[in-house]
Amino acid sequence: MSGHRGARVTVTTVELFYSILAIIALILVGLTLVVRLLALGSTRARSWYEAIGAIIGPGAIGMAFVVAALATVGSLYFSEIAHFEPCRLCWYQRIAMYPLVVILGIAAVRRDDGVSIYARALAGIGVIISTYHLALEWIPSLDTGACGAGPSCSIVWFREFGFVSLPLLALAAFLLIFTLLSVRDPGEGDPE
Repeated sequence: MSGHRGARVTVTTVELFYSILAIIALILVGLTLVVRLLALGSTRARSWYEAIGAIIGPGAIGMAFVVAALATVGSLYFSEIAHFEPCRLCWYQRIAMYPLVVILGIAAVRRDDGVSIYARALAGIGVIISTYHLALEWIPSLDTGACGAGPSCSIVWFREFGFVSLPLLALAAFLLIFTLLSVRDPGEGDPE
């Protein structure tokens, strides 16, 4: 028997893991947006966008569920294990993200595309809150009193790669969920 003990996952490792996921998410969202904008004036770009929709469309809700679940697990890890005390804006972001796990999970099992509009609404609210939270981290003077009691919303628990922080993780997840649920297979139309 070896005297080697199993490797422990450190907070720094989790920060790095989620930061890499956030960067990948932002790249995917950015590329999808660029192709969508190009598709407005180019038939070639339109065919690329339709190909993206054909690839993503059938599994969009399941993929969005995985993103929401990973974001929720990360959120709980950072507060309960790493002991990063959530500020008021963190709680508002959680209010938008946590229900997405349940809603998208049920919709994925039931293959219910109709949930997309509700999930996009929650993700859109999350985008707004996390964008404001991210702005507060970089420019604390923007605080309009939204944080009130509790930890300051301008506290930066970590900045991986010099720019990835907790609000950016949330923003990336919300943007990816919104994008996944917005890109449609051109053959299936937009659910009502």
